[in-house]
Amino acid sequence: MARLDLLRHGEPVGGPRYRGDGVDDPLTPEGLVAMWRAVEGGVWDIVISSPLQRCRTFAEAYAEKSGLPLVIEPRLREINLGVWEGLSHEEVQTHWAEAYAAYKRDIVTGMPYGSESVLAFMERVREALDELAARHAGQRVLVVCHAVVMRASLALALDAPPQVLNRIRVDYAAMLRLRHVVETLPSHPPVDSAERSNETPGMVVRSRWAFEGLINPSPL
Repeated sequence: MARLDLLRHGEPVGGPRYRGDGVDDPLTPEGLVAMWRAVEGGVWDIVISSPLQRCRTFAEAYAEKSGLPLVIEPRLREINLGVWEGLSHEEVQTHWAEAYAAYKRDIVTGMPYGSESVLAFMERVREALDELAARHAGQRVLVVCHAVVMRASLALALDAPPQVLNRIRVDYAAMLRLRHVVETLPSHPPVDSAERSNETPGMVVRSRWAFEGLINPSPL
């Protein structure tokens, strides 16, 4: 059983704006302090990080200070936001009003032009999480990543539709806790063959992620 603590990066330089994997501002001093505050008292076996500097800078510093191994996982980079990359929220709402309304109605069908598919994004996050579970069974893992990566991880744990991604609040330096669970369940009603690996007669083994908490450090 692996436990993942997903930590969002702190506030980046440049103020609020759309940052996917196409814009990578460094952290403000306050943003870095918030991340150090978020990990106070935590104990982990390994640090995993997005390759983007707003995550990697802290992950490298924390891993070095704590004497922990560090692994960079490209699949945990932020979702690409196409033509909105680097624009402020006000610029998007003013100059892309119709597209912004479509995005708010349904993030799956309303992503901006040139962006990454939400479904493809969720699949790469799912693959990364499942590999972490397999590689780090019995360990507690600190994962330094991004808001939409954390929203996708929570949606996957809850079996929620991808439309919830822009309805989950994840502040700077927020922490999401997940636990990998392996269950042995009766094999009826029938399941497809892809789910029957490692099953015993009349039983099926299923793995899933359990949600254990989301801590937003900022007040409402």
